[in-house]
Amino acid sequence: MAGAAGYGARAGYHRPGPRTHFRLRFLMAAPSFETIVNLARKRGFVFRASEIYGGLRSAYDYGPLGVALLRNVKSAWWRSMVQLRDDVVGLDSAIIQAPQVWEASGHVGQFNDPLVECGNCHARHRFDRLEDPDRCPTCGARGTFTDARDFNLMFRTHMGPVASDSNLVYLRPETAQGIFTNFENVRRVARLKLPFGIAQLGKSFRNEITPGQFVFRTREFEQMEMEFFTHRDDADDWYRYWVEERYQWYLDLGMNPDNIKLRSHTEDELAHYAVATQDVEYRFPWGWDELEGIANRTDFDLRQHSQASGKDLRYFDQAAGERFFPYVIEPAAGATRAAFAFLIDAYHQETVRDAPRTVLRLDSRLAPIKVAVLPLSKKPDLVEVTDRVAEALRPRWDIEVDVTQAIGRRYRRQDEIGTPYCVTVDFDTLDDGAVTVRDRDTMAQDRIGIGQLCDYLGERLGAG
Repeated sequence: MAGAAGYGARAGYHRPGPRTHFRLRFLMAAPSFETIVNLARKRGFVFRASEIYGGLRSAYDYGPLGVALLRNVKSAWWRSMVQLRDDVVGLDSAIIQAPQVWEASGHVGQFNDPLVECGNCHARHRFDRLEDPDRCPTCGARGTFTDARDFNLMFRTHMGPVASDSNLVYLRPETAQGIFTNFENVRRVARLKLPFGIAQLGKSFRNEITPGQFVFRTREFEQMEMEFFTHRDDADDWYRYWVEERYQWYLDLGMNPDNIKLRSHTEDELAHYAVATQDVEYRFPWGWDELEGIANRTDFDLRQHSQASGKDLRYFDQAAGERFFPYVIEPAAGATRAAFAFLIDAYHQETVRDAPRTVLRLDSRLAPIKVAVLPLSKKPDLVEVTDRVAEALRPRWDIEVDVTQAIGRRYRRQDEIGTPYCVTVDFDTLDDGAVTVRDRDTMAQDRIGIGQLCDYLGERLGAG
């Protein structure tokens, strides 16, 4: 096999380049955790789940802007991992799988965290995440912890009208196992030859002992995972390839390189199935933490499921006359974590004409709203033109028509939610048939004819 590092050119794959505003960096202090949480709630990115009933810990609902940002992150991932490649296909597997899946994968026996309970306040904590293993962070008592015991992170439920051990099932803690159990199905119908990948987006559930940091660690979350199957002799090359490829994806979408790094797992950190893992880490307000893990899972999963199910999941290489279990390279990212990191990274505060301005410098591919259409007045003739402009833009991009408050305040609101362009319909529009287009990052304004508006924005935003 040719080196994996040269694969991109061979397959016709190209990564999209960074947008212009990626190069417009401003020196400023990183936003505090409270600042980002307040923005997310104020502008409707994220709400507390069941808020009218007091909320549910570690559960969140994504509002109009949040669901759009999350969708755009997932779309950007799918585009780079599936759409632009000829060696990766997609899958959407069930959340509830047969219990034997999780027994074979090791989740029933080994998917555990160490749990301790404080004898003073009865708060429960994950022992390996305590800053001081002798002090309860809830009440401050020392020497009151119980011995650590294994706590399985899978949510349990039952299928059917009567709960019993015979119909016990689990909500999936990861999307990967649905890919492994469908390995032969997908390979056969898609007529795939090694090396190839199977990608999946979807919800996963982990009964975390100590969730926290807003949407960073929750019990319900979305994953973006891909299992890349290859011959064992090529696994190291593909591992290095996917580490670099996934690191670069965040940079291509405008993430500040000072806030992102790669970290290799030490031997005692490695999962039972992995021989090597590197994390893409982001500098969150509380410190460096994981965004994505890229692991060499060896042939563990296919071998386990083959033995447990009795189905032969080996790959047959006709040219070599060899039958074997492929090795697997797994880039596994959290969609919700990625959206949160992009939100933090895009946040900027600056002073313009002695007035403060908050702006989200989101890459236009991630921005929830691409274009805001702002009539200078609510007078019927301007509203009529505004409606025509919006009708022309809406089929191509996510837009918003904002008619309330002074134009300066509307600009500031759109800056704060990351809208790349504002289109102002003013009284001159009635005479010259043109509108004013304002750039979020530079605040430069161009006068553009309505007939040329879609082409103008298309050059800057893409096809939509």
